[in-house]
Amino acid sequence: MYFGLTDEQEMIVSTVRSFVENEIYPHEAEVERLGEVPSEIARDIKQKCIDLGFYASNFPESVGGPGLSHVDFALVERELGRGSMALTHFFGRPQNILMACKGEQIDKYLLPAVRGEKMDALAMTEPDAGSDVRGMKCSAVRDGGDWVVNGSKHFISGAEHADFVIVFVATGVDDTPRGPKKRITCFLVDRGTPGFEIARGYKSVSHRGYQNSILYFDNCRLSDAQVLGEVDGGFDVMNEWLYATRITVATNSVGRARRVFDYALAYAAERSQFGQPIGKFQGVSFQIADMITEIDAADLLTLSAAWRLDQGLPANREIASAKVYASEMLARVTDAALQIHGGMGLMDELPIERFWRDARVERIWDGTSEIQRHIISRELFRPLGA
Repeated sequence: MYFGLTDEQEMIVSTVRSFVENEIYPHEAEVERLGEVPSEIARDIKQKCIDLGFYASNFPESVGGPGLSHVDFALVERELGRGSMALTHFFGRPQNILMACKGEQIDKYLLPAVRGEKMDALAMTEPDAGSDVRGMKCSAVRDGGDWVVNGSKHFISGAEHADFVIVFVATGVDDTPRGPKKRITCFLVDRGTPGFEIARGYKSVSHRGYQNSILYFDNCRLSDAQVLGEVDGGFDVMNEWLYATRITVATNSVGRARRVFDYALAYAAERSQFGQPIGKFQGVSFQIADMITEIDAADLLTLSAAWRLDQGLPANREIASAKVYASEMLARVTDAALQIHGGMGLMDELPIERFWRDARVERIWDGTSEIQRHIISRELFRPLGA
């Protein structure tokens, strides 16, 4: 077993970290204040990423991407996790399920997304269908040779900047021994399509500037050419996407935790009380020790899951373990960092309170901690027939 990085991987880490520190950090306070990313800053970050050769780094060389391995891409996401998500969004990682594009979809959606000419967003969640994906009410029915979509989606990240949206809707119901089971189909929907509206979503305390949107479909007519994958095959497409996003949440959590830890370690070494640095007191020093131990554990767990994907090994349980542990680790680390900073940790003169707020959502989106534990336990019990 070898845990070191190759020279190329060290270069990836160094390059992306430098990009985040020089191109992302300087704009974070402004984005936090405005609650959005100014368009000129977004364009600048996107173009610099393209020039750097890292845009669409989650795509293979066959479609114009850099062709990074799962471990390489995890390292990219780990470093991006250090920066504001609202800003790193423009570093550009299109949804990997666009690899399911075929025929004319390749030139219309896939290749423009990889080149940075179009931006995408993914829409799955609804007010009554979060963890229960099959509970979605947004549906499409046949009308002649087209599909007519009605319903809504919410909590849709990045839709305000998207040129097209990847939408999952119900397209029928099967009767099964366990009751009715909805069939799901994935569609590619262009901004400006009649009957399709993108509206501003809710204000969140986490990741300000990384906005969410509400999507409305009112007799929105789509053709078969806009089906991504197969009709009623949406779950097959969905599962490919969930693997990638759960590793992203885990790696982002590790990167953000390391940045928070650096602040806490420096503060504990510099801040003096009772005639000595507070890091000399066990109440603080033991917290520092626990923080770095948990960060390292989450890092190794996450990279191990990515490595399994590179080896073609089953990784569903390992990815779920990485997501639940890293996201919950981030909550503990940010809370400890805030405690170490005392009252100043809650003031917006320091970024600690922002990290603390941002950490909360990681245990919810892309599959809650409860869903991850369900996946883990199911994978363990299944071979036993339980």
